[in-house]
Amino acid sequence: MNSTYLTNPLEFLITTLFSLYILAVMLRFLLGAVRADFYNPVSQFLVRITNPVLVPMRKVIPSIGKFDTAALLLLLLLQILSLVLIVMLRGTSVSIPALLLFAVAELVLLLINIFIFSILVQVILSWINPGTYTPVGALLHNITSPVLAPIQRVIPPVGGIDLSPLFALIGLQVIKMLIHPLIGT
Repeated sequence: MNSTYLTNPLEFLITTLFSLYILAVMLRFLLGAVRADFYNPVSQFLVRITNPVLVPMRKVIPSIGKFDTAALLLLLLLQILSLVLIVMLRGTSVSIPALLLFAVAELVLLLINIFIFSILVQVILSWINPGTYTPVGALLHNITSPVLAPIQRVIPPVGGIDLSPLFALIGLQVIKMLIHPLIGT
């Protein structure tokens, strides 16, 4: 057995567990930033799994405007901790500035991926079941509106078809392509 026999499964577990919780905190941050309905069942789930860590942090770290700074700090700390554990597991070293840059870039990429996935799901839901209310559909609308609304003001619907999701997806993909070379992935 070589050293990667346990390293690869441990790295997978660390990455997966941290990524899932970071995703939950990021969604909670986004839903707070867009003032989504927190009585929504999906919002309630996110609140319940993130409150044990966020509530004590909020007692020390106040929000700035509509942005939950405790959630932002938690996101950064979790991402850094995940990266530190992976670096230690691999037996390598990384400078602190590089670690911070990589953590911030990973969080920005996660945010972009959330927007991309939310837009795609919202478009698919509009094709399958247009005009009906679902709790997930309402949250998707809240999440995507900061990205889609500015595009919709510039590009009106053509023949009754809203092209803003297409242009948003293209723009988000271009941003991802610009970030990836900076972090070496």
